[in-house]
Amino acid sequence: MKASQLRARYWRIVFFFGRVTLGVIFWEIVAPKLGLGGMAARNRSERYRATAVRFRALAIKMGGLMIKVGQFLSARLDVLPPEITDELAGLQDEVPPETFGAIRIQAESELALTLAEHYASFEETPLAAASLGQVHRACLREADAAEAGFADVVVKVQRPHIEQVVEIDLAAMRRVGGWLQRYKPVRDRADVNALIDEFAATAREEIDYLAEGSNAETFAANFAGNEYVGVPRVVWELTTRRVLTLEDVSAIKLGDYDAITEAGIARSDVAATLADTYLKQIFEDGFFHADPHPGNLFVTPLEGVDADGDRNWKLTFIDFGMVGRVPENLREGLREAVIAVGTQDGARLVRAFKTLDVLLPTADLKLIELASMSVFDRFGGMSMDELKSVDHSEMMSFGLQFQELMLNLPFQLPENLLLLGRSIAILSGMCTGLDAEFNLWSSIAPYATSLISDEGGSTVDTILSEGSKILKTVVALPARADRVLTQMEHGEFSVQTPMLDLRIRRLERSVGRIVSGLVFAALLIAGAILYGGDPLFGKVLMGASVLPLIGLMIGGRGGHPGRR
Repeated sequence: MKASQLRARYWRIVFFFGRVTLGVIFWEIVAPKLGLGGMAARNRSERYRATAVRFRALAIKMGGLMIKVGQFLSARLDVLPPEITDELAGLQDEVPPETFGAIRIQAESELALTLAEHYASFEETPLAAASLGQVHRACLREADAAEAGFADVVVKVQRPHIEQVVEIDLAAMRRVGGWLQRYKPVRDRADVNALIDEFAATAREEIDYLAEGSNAETFAANFAGNEYVGVPRVVWELTTRRVLTLEDVSAIKLGDYDAITEAGIARSDVAATLADTYLKQIFEDGFFHADPHPGNLFVTPLEGVDADGDRNWKLTFIDFGMVGRVPENLREGLREAVIAVGTQDGARLVRAFKTLDVLLPTADLKLIELASMSVFDRFGGMSMDELKSVDHSEMMSFGLQFQELMLNLPFQLPENLLLLGRSIAILSGMCTGLDAEFNLWSSIAPYATSLISDEGGSTVDTILSEGSKILKTVVALPARADRVLTQMEHGEFSVQTPMLDLRIRRLERSVGRIVSGLVFAALLIAGAILYGGDPLFGKVLMGASVLPLIGLMIGGRGGHPGRR
């Protein structure tokens, strides 16, 4: 690609975001000083929506990383208002295909031989075209097919010059990020440079097809021996950083409900197996497919029927360019969050947030702790049955309210946590689409113990340990009370209350806001909160007042055991 074209692309992106930045500065800083604060507040929602619409149009026209940027921003519920995330949520990575001539040159340059020398046939019309690459069907030559054990393949070829485009797009984003980081309200709420670095790492991995092939093999190894999960095999002899040759495993798309039913496959079983498969990825493997939209999942019919007379089948995953990992700090942070919610311990919840690395340096830890305790006091007495009976419209209202309020808290989700939350949200929607009566809670239960148990220990031990700590505190209360009363009798008791009124007002405002900070934790630790049917966990689960907030993502009632 010519240098002039790259420069033009760079400045187009910079000018777009520059215009957006100037608009924010005028309406949020200048307008209030000119007495236009009321107008700025009234049209804020429409401004955000209009900005998202313009960006969506720009992304579709420019391709490259811009569509990925839109998809990334649509998931940033922690730093962006709902008007923007909602508008970008449906942005699909579908762009006009590259000419076959350009694709041929790219592939043959990578493979060092002509396509005819590597493949018995190669379809010119792409099977799919995305912003970073496109996919063509092909057939292996007889000798290669015999060695591989299959002949039909799909060949994923990177768009020409896409690496240059990615780097120029990242450079433009970093320039804009530098501007935003100078704006104190943005700097206090989000580490823009860190967000861009996370996005850049994900984007570079996605254009490395050697990494994608390796991800596919890791996934396959994790499910080795599982008859209900399929993964395409990689033809490494025909794979490079820019060309990826995979077994063609095309079958019924997960979203084609009628075709699944017509094939004699129970959709409820598919939903249960899908949920069970993802929970294994997250809680056992610590490695999960992070782009689980219906186009990346197939239901593959097999020969024979099961005991119920339903046709045998397997769930086939494709496209491993985007994967997520669950590091130890995330696992430990989730465990701490579960116990903190269960024991209504605000200080422990703050420690869990720190372990999860979701708090910005500007976070007022004491205020968050106090606000957390206020939330526990308000909702802590609700039983699981009471939570389940909350009106659905009220749950929707809660979700929208807390999504917006999250903007005012110093929370920022790390990439792995964001991918995990996004994957669970999409997963839940797909399961509910397959089976309206599906309940993810039932499937998630078997994996909860791994979150709240110490390695080599047990959930019972953990709860007894927490009970011991509480008992020690209770035993110490009389002595503490006696000291306080003695001080009061001697006139030595004093209370430190600097700016108390201001702190109280801030706390009152934060009572609602803190719940939005709990949304992500509740979303991910739901599995550990679902032991409502076990008396051992009954009292612990009474504190799980944040569950209504994930009503939009969970949905449905009933459940199925799932297959593994």
